[in-house]
Amino acid sequence: MDRNATTSGPAPEEGGADAFWLTETVRLSRSCPPSATAYSVGAVVVAEDGAVLGAGYSRRDDPHDHAEEVALRGIDPEDPRLAGATVYSSLEPCSSRASRPRSCTELILATPVRRVVLAWREPALFVDCDGAERLAAAGVTVVERPDLAEGVREVNAHLLG
Repeated sequence: MDRNATTSGPAPEEGGADAFWLTETVRLSRSCPPSATAYSVGAVVVAEDGAVLGAGYSRRDDPHDHAEEVALRGIDPEDPRLAGATVYSSLEPCSSRASRPRSCTELILATPVRRVVLAWREPALFVDCDGAERLAAAGVTVVERPDLAEGVREVNAHLLG
């Protein structure tokens, strides 16, 4: 888990708890090394009891790291808490990648996680992302909080002109 991440907080649920965790993802995204070719994203995987199972941000350990990938990488795939966990991401999980064999959407679908909350749909700057649709089609509950997207846009203002 990222050493700068919050270790626990409110149990995931719509409303204030989702806002709390998405605010944490934006805070983490501010640690991303700058890139002219990739978004700065933060992600947190939160168990049903509010414990953080994993957290990370884009380019944390490698120039090709995505936030969800980093957050999931540190979790034992056999951890029974994953089945009730929520993945929070400041930006929609990617649905295609050139730098890795599996997209963040595919990585999430390979876990028992059944709820994803995001602040902002990925703009079609680099790719036409449909991660939210793919997750929903696979039975994952996808919650969008566009009311919290301003912080994500601010962190990525260098890409948006």
